[in-house]
Amino acid sequence: MALSASLFLRQSQTLAMTPQLMQSIQLLQMTHFELTQFIETEVEKNPLLEFASNDDATGGLERSGREDLHITPDAPGERDEQSSYDIASDVYDSATAVTGEQMSEQLDANFENVYPDDMAPHRADAPELLGQWKSMPGGDSEISDGYNLDEFVANRVTLRDVLNEQIPFSIHTDVDRLIAQHLIDQLDEAGYLHADIAEMAARLGSTTADVSRVLHSLQQLDPPGVFARSLSECLAIQLRQRNRLDPAMATLLDHLELLARRDFASLKRICGVDEEDLIDMLAEIRKLDPKPGTSFETSPCEAIVPDVVVRPAQNGSWAIELNPETLPRVLVNQTYYTTVSRHAPKHSADHAFLAECMQTANWLTRSLDQRAKTIMKVATEIVRQQDAFFVNGVDHLRPLNLKTVADAIKMHESTVSRVTSNKYMLTPRGLFELKYFFTVSINSAGGGDGHSAESVRHRIRNMILLESPEAVLSDDDIVDILKKGGVDIARRTVAKYREAMNLPSSVQRRREKRALAKVSA
Repeated sequence: MALSASLFLRQSQTLAMTPQLMQSIQLLQMTHFELTQFIETEVEKNPLLEFASNDDATGGLERSGREDLHITPDAPGERDEQSSYDIASDVYDSATAVTGEQMSEQLDANFENVYPDDMAPHRADAPELLGQWKSMPGGDSEISDGYNLDEFVANRVTLRDVLNEQIPFSIHTDVDRLIAQHLIDQLDEAGYLHADIAEMAARLGSTTADVSRVLHSLQQLDPPGVFARSLSECLAIQLRQRNRLDPAMATLLDHLELLARRDFASLKRICGVDEEDLIDMLAEIRKLDPKPGTSFETSPCEAIVPDVVVRPAQNGSWAIELNPETLPRVLVNQTYYTTVSRHAPKHSADHAFLAECMQTANWLTRSLDQRAKTIMKVATEIVRQQDAFFVNGVDHLRPLNLKTVADAIKMHESTVSRVTSNKYMLTPRGLFELKYFFTVSINSAGGGDGHSAESVRHRIRNMILLESPEAVLSDDDIVDILKKGGVDIARRTVAKYREAMNLPSSVQRRREKRALAKVSA
């Protein structure tokens, strides 16, 4: 066949992964904290973007109302798919225009308290109580409306604060206090010292003996057990202060691995004690604190903020809504764009920059709106699929995979996977990650519907916690009980679930339960 040049006209469709499309995918899987940081960066770069102000919040509250999406478990087919988008958009629009305080007041007004032990919020009484406080003797009559009582809350004492207060009474020279301060800086959150004494002495220009002497003095401070370099040393320091560190107890601390395995027979032989003495020693060890530093304030941690709130509705269904605190409040300043573009030449660099900023701003707002709608759509389908869980608990959790949800909402599995990553749902039964509701299926012994792996793990955990010292269940016994309950499961699967939940074997549990029974007796 001869080679020759020719012209062909073809028509095809391709999906181009533009930078904006890739950014939209990344926005979908961002957490609330990551999304907030990203939007703050975009607001700094783009002059047309700004956060919603109080004036915008008041206007947005008057323009848009709040509606709840109700899912009826008995009639899932009657759910209007378009209403999910409309309601999610209403919640999103109102959240983007309303301040956090006003939205929280509105949420409290509509939120039904599903916990009978909790007190209902009384935000309406706050101004009246504040006025009474200002009229009291000593009250601040010039207090402003933005007064924040949190600014006057005392800080919690840290472990380093407690130790620094005791150093002047136990360390007397300046050199020793410098060494002591350096040792305090090497403590972890549990109060343990993870540092090499010789290396520290060389770095400070001191001797190993001096550092060891200061360390020994610091180990006498409160809380007992601080500055220990291992678990056995931490327990030994506490027992020494209680005057309970005898040779048998010291031998027991040298063989803590046998205690972890509940090998009491070997411990009795090594320590040279009988069963009654060993029980007394174990009871003494249980009174100790293996992590003396955790009772103090540690480094701050990030609180989990739910993305979706599920609450029971008055008609017996479930009301699903997006958490306003996780919805970013970003506005596009059209007035500023019109004013500046009117004075900028049409083909100048300034006009091109403004056009690019407007395009980026519009894309960001559309992406955030689509992100909120997608989260709402996935959460709605999860609640519909796992309705029995919300009503009856973990035992009724159904097997569910990403494909089932993706087919129901007509999206790709990868999209559902991104939505459920690091997103949380607040329910009457607690706070759960969206991925918690996706579990594998275990076959039923009677040939019916499968069982969720999470519900099976819950049954295994309850059976082990409720067993008596005289009737400890082996893995084979658990398999037989589950098969009688309609769960077809293998023994190795039970052992795998048990080890994943950090539950010891039947032999170790029998030893521990018998020892606990003797100690309590």
